[in-house]
Amino acid sequence: MLPFAEYPLRPAAFAATLGPTVVIAPHPDDEALGCGGLLALLRRAGQPVHAALVSDGTMSHPRSVAFSAAARRAVREAEFRHALALLDVHTEPLLLRLPDGTVPDGPGQPGFDEAAGRLRDFLTAARPATVLLPWRRDPHPDHRASYRLAQAALAGLPAAPRQLEYVVWAWQRATPADLPRPDDHVAGFRLATDEGLPQKQCAIAAHRSQVAPGVFTDDAAGFLLADDMLAQFNQPFEVFFEPTQ
Repeated sequence: MLPFAEYPLRPAAFAATLGPTVVIAPHPDDEALGCGGLLALLRRAGQPVHAALVSDGTMSHPRSVAFSAAARRAVREAEFRHALALLDVHTEPLLLRLPDGTVPDGPGQPGFDEAAGRLRDFLTAARPATVLLPWRRDPHPDHRASYRLAQAALAGLPAAPRQLEYVVWAWQRATPADLPRPDDHVAGFRLATDEGLPQKQCAIAAHRSQVAPGVFTDDAAGFLLADDMLAQFNQPFEVFFEPTQ
């Protein structure tokens, strides 16, 4: 059983202490699923929020004939923008457009160094006090790769922003090895996001291609968010990990 329910609960007012924030999303919808409540709280507190999208999102329905890869990317990026707007995030996002499903996960891999440089430039311009990024061992290879990409970008900044890692796939797929361990030096906590939950739910629904009945309906084997997974993101809190050293 996941230990998340045992984590200490921080009040919604905690969001205001985070300052200007950048959220890094591996796929369109991760920003809403993993930390949409926090994003809504940040904007209610008047904090600037910027967003970076790592992958092109095209592999949720790779067998679609009616929608080419370019068309699928366009749909998912439009959904990403719409979801952000519903969370009151109106700044222009960074779209890295790395290959969905095979996001490079280390220096020297095709596209990694260039993407890390672009993300570093984006962070330099945004000057965040806090960065929201995927949990380092969230059980999806693109999430883990996005974490490593973020670390490469952050390593080049003159001042390190605060880091909070959010969970998406860990809710359903985590094994004990995926959860925090002593050598991670992280502390887990829950953030009360009930005030932002209505906006979060609207933002999730804005990703229409990922929620039944979907948009890319000619790929029967394509991915849709299952009801039991969606239920995990309809709770009055979100889970974060923060490095302690």
